[in-house]
Amino acid sequence: MMKKVQLGQHLIGVADSPAYLIAEIGGNFTTLDEACRLIDLVADSGCQSVKLQTFRAETLTSRKAMFDMENTGIAPQWDHFRKFEVAEELHRDIFAYAAQRGLFVFSTPSHQSDVDMLEALGVGAHKIGSDDAVNTPLLRHVARTGKPVLMSTGMCTLSEVRRSVDAILEEGNDQLVLFHCTTNYPTHADAVNLRAMLTLQAEFGLPVGYSDHTLGIDVCYAAAVLGAPILEFHFTHDKNADGPDHMLSKTPEEVSELKRKIDLLPVLLGDGVKRPMPSEMVTRRNNRKSLVLTADIRQGDKISPHNVDIKRPGQGIACEHYWTVMGKTASRDLKADDILSWDDLT
Repeated sequence: MMKKVQLGQHLIGVADSPAYLIAEIGGNFTTLDEACRLIDLVADSGCQSVKLQTFRAETLTSRKAMFDMENTGIAPQWDHFRKFEVAEELHRDIFAYAAQRGLFVFSTPSHQSDVDMLEALGVGAHKIGSDDAVNTPLLRHVARTGKPVLMSTGMCTLSEVRRSVDAILEEGNDQLVLFHCTTNYPTHADAVNLRAMLTLQAEFGLPVGYSDHTLGIDVCYAAAVLGAPILEFHFTHDKNADGPDHMLSKTPEEVSELKRKIDLLPVLLGDGVKRPMPSEMVTRRNNRKSLVLTADIRQGDKISPHNVDIKRPGQGIACEHYWTVMGKTASRDLKADDILSWDDLT
């Protein structure tokens, strides 16, 4: 049985519930007005949660670290992170506005000091990015808050994930959600490997979702079909806006369509019982086949392959009784194209 984890008003891991949607806006704004605009779009798109990234360039990266990814090219990491730092007061204002819009809001800290700041602001959960999935000092610090921990596992082996899960559980925190993730920006189809999500769930018995960096909504929908109880994706108002994450972010229109499709899934997947659906019963009667006479016969004539065939509709003697009927006699005169019933035979 899957462990259940509480995020705000929602319980993650409840069977047959639509996937919980987290819109990541970190790195896609620099001002409160920009953040609030994105939050409005997130709420209107049907997401339940919005997430930030909490970091300071000084505690996240050395000045020697370089990006070398499709969405960034080769570029200094320090310059990028310095540009998108979110000050404590801006965090406070964003959290307040997101709550006003009815969204569960939390963030991804990148250092113990980030965790402490988020705790002071009363954050309801902590996200661990794939870059820190093996950072056990940070994991233990986050786990000790007692808040739900959502951990991406990009770039990880299964044994690395196991060590990190153990570190969190050893701190007495079992409110843990894992995300299968591929740390490519963007992620292309041949690197998605969605079945790894199922492997993680079988291994740990925890809610396992999917954290997305692909283009479009197909992979998120496929993850939901496979049973992902929670999905995370980058979110933007404009894929062409300035900044490396916009190109791989979902637009409001994409998220609304994803939400519509995910909400249909419980109906589409059904209860798993193989049976005719009520809506099939008329078609079942009209389009299945019965034993039908191919020639006129008189009372007392024997039924044989020379005067009976299997044809539509399905409201007479069912075709699986073909050999049982052979050799029986007609109880009355019958005409070609009559649909045989048991009353017609002796």
